[in-house]
Amino acid sequence: MISFELREHVLQQRNKALSLEMRSYDNHAKCGLVWVPHVVAYRCRTCGISPCMSICRDCFKKGNHTNHDFNMFLSQAGGACDCGDTSVMKAEGFCSDHGINNRVNKEPVPANLLAVAEAIMPKLLFRLLQHFREHSDATSQTFNLAAHLCEEFTNMLIDLNNMGEIMRKVMTRALISKEVYSCNDVSTLSSRHTKVLRRNREKYEEAVNRFPRPEPPDDYKDLPALGAKLEHTTLLEEFIFWTFKFEFPQNLVCFLLNMLPDQDYKEHLTRTFVMHYSRIPSVLEMSRDPDTLSNRVVHMSVQLFSNESLALKMVKELSLLHVMIISLRLMMSKILIQNTLHDPAKNFHFVIDCTRQVMKDHCYWPLVSDFNNVLSHESVALVFLRDDNLIDMWFQFLSMLQGMNVNVRETASHVEFEPNSYYAAFSCELEASAYPMWSIISHLQDGKHAHLAKKIINDCVTTLHEWLDAIYYQEPKISQEEMLQASFHFPLHRYLAAFVCQAVTKMGMSLSEVLPTRSYILPLLMMHPLRVQVS
Repeated sequence: MISFELREHVLQQRNKALSLEMRSYDNHAKCGLVWVPHVVAYRCRTCGISPCMSICRDCFKKGNHTNHDFNMFLSQAGGACDCGDTSVMKAEGFCSDHGINNRVNKEPVPANLLAVAEAIMPKLLFRLLQHFREHSDATSQTFNLAAHLCEEFTNMLIDLNNMGEIMRKVMTRALISKEVYSCNDVSTLSSRHTKVLRRNREKYEEAVNRFPRPEPPDDYKDLPALGAKLEHTTLLEEFIFWTFKFEFPQNLVCFLLNMLPDQDYKEHLTRTFVMHYSRIPSVLEMSRDPDTLSNRVVHMSVQLFSNESLALKMVKELSLLHVMIISLRLMMSKILIQNTLHDPAKNFHFVIDCTRQVMKDHCYWPLVSDFNNVLSHESVALVFLRDDNLIDMWFQFLSMLQGMNVNVRETASHVEFEPNSYYAAFSCELEASAYPMWSIISHLQDGKHAHLAKKIINDCVTTLHEWLDAIYYQEPKISQEEMLQASFHFPLHRYLAAFVCQAVTKMGMSLSEVLPTRSYILPLLMMHPLRVQVS
C-alpha cells in the first residue's frame, strides 16, 4: 500500500507537471499581478493613460522607463499590475514579458488538457459559495474569522489562476455562466446532501433580503443599480454579494482581482460591482473598522474604473455617475444639522455635522475616490457636464458642505479642549469637493467646451442664490455679533471662482459673459470669502 506521504508527493509532482505544461501554452498579454496593502509598486506618468495606473516591481524593471516621470510608492489600498493593458498604459511602457509580443509562436491548446479542470472547477467554486452561505449569520465581529477559515481554499484557487491564461479562462467561464449557476441550484440535486444545500440556499436568500438597501429619490428608483432587490444569476454575482456582506475580505478580493486580465470577466465583474455599489455606504456605516474597509473597497474599485471605455460603458448603461452621487448624498443626508450662520431663527439651510463618526472615520472616502477616478476620463467628465440633473445633484451635495463647522469665538471663558472637528471638515472639503473640481477643470482647456463651462457657472450661481435665501442673507453687511462666528467652508464659492478663472484664462471668454447678470448678488457673494480672509 502506498503511504500517505508518497501519495502526496506523487500528487505534488503531477500538479507541478500540469502547471508547467499549461504555462507552455500561456499567451497572456497582461500581467495582472495583485498585491495587498503596504507593498512597493511603481507609477509612470509618462506611460500612464489613467492617473491610477500602477505596475509591479518586476514589470517596471523589465520595461524601459529611462528619463520617464515615474515614482515608487508604498501602496496603501493594494493594487494590480497594469502592464500589458493598453486601456490603462501606453504599449511602449510594457515590459518584455507582456503585450502583443507575448502572443506570438504559441501552439494551440490540446482539447483534452483542460477536460478535468472544466468538470471540477464549477464544483470548487460552488463549494466556496457554500462556505459563505453557511456563515451568512456571522456578525461584524466574526466576519474576519469566517473569511480566514476559507483562506487556504482561496489561495488554492489563486494558484490555479496563476497557471496561466488557459486555466484562468476555465475559471472565468464558470464564474460568469448562468447555466453553471442554475445547474447548482438545489432543486436539481438529489443526494444525501440536498437537505444541507437547501438549508444553505435559504440562508443565502435570507441574507440577501436582510441586506441594507438604498432609498434613492423617487425619480431614480427605476435605475437598475438602485433597485431594492438584489438578484443573482451567476456565481460571480453571488461572490460579489458575499464580498460586500463580509466587508471585502482580503483573500476574496485578491481572488476576484487575479482574473482581471480576462477582459470579458473584467466587464462582468465591473457590471456586477456597479449593481451592488449603492450598498457601500451602509457597509461602511456598519463596519467596526471603516478605515481598513475603505482601503479594500478602493483596492477593487480602482482596478475597475481606471479603464476609460469600460467606465463610460457603465455610465451609459447603468447610470454609474447617478449611482455614485446619489449614494454619497444618501450617506451624508443622515448626518445633517441646521446651519447656524447669521440668524439661526431665519436660517433653514442644513449642513453636515462634522462631529459625527462618518466624518471622523472618512467613511465617504471610497465614494469620492471612485467619483474622482471616473471623472479623470474626459469622455465621462463630458457626460457629467452635459447632464443638467447630474450637475444639479452634485451642487445639492456641495450645498451640504457650504458653511459647515461654524466656529464661534469664545470671549467669556477659557476653552480647555479645542474640538477636532475642523480636521474632518477640511479633509471632507478637500477630498469630496476640491479633487473632483480639479478633475473636471482639467478637461476644459480651450474654447471647444466653452458652452459647458458657462453652463456649470450658471448652475453654480443659481445654487448660490438658493443658499443665500436659505441662510436669509439679503444685504452685504455683517453685524457685530456675527463677527464672532465664521465658517471656512464655501465650496460653491470655490467652484464659481475656479470655473470663472478657467473660462477667462484658458477658454477665451470675457468676464461679462460669465459673471452673474444680477449685479446685486456679487457683493453678497464676496462677503463670506472676505470674512474667511479676515478670520
